[in-house]
Amino acid sequence: MTEIAFHFNAPDRLAYCCRLLRKAVSANARVVVTGLPDTMAQLDKLLWTFSPTDFIPHCLSDSEPDLVAASPVILAAAIQSVPHQQVLINLGQHVPAGFERFERVIEVVGLDDEDRSLARGRWKHYTEQGYAITRHDLTLKTSP
Repeated sequence: MTEIAFHFNAPDRLAYCCRLLRKAVSANARVVVTGLPDTMAQLDKLLWTFSPTDFIPHCLSDSEPDLVAASPVILAAAIQSVPHQQVLINLGQHVPAGFERFERVIEVVGLDDEDRSLARGRWKHYTEQGYAITRHDLTLKTSP
């Protein structure tokens, strides 16, 4: 069964996602990030600039098929046709259709009320489907 984790209280969801991707790629994980097309475009740009010493190899899901197959990170508005099935990071507003084919799903939740409210709906959906959820409160990790 797919492992589900919610990472709450990310002050900057995209910057946090970049750090998650850096960690995942260093562990040789194959990751798909999903969200709205504008969010994927912003993340694509940020992955090129977020760190002067790190490079996260990635591509958009509509890139050439050989590039998509070779890239450890795929940015996709929809996940139906992506080849990776290891880790899914959801930056979208809803539960991604087809999430259950991934080994792990990570939901990144920011600080604003709308994002938190939408996350509660996704949490409820997963629990109603019988998934156990791991909760990571990011404010606890940054407290002294």
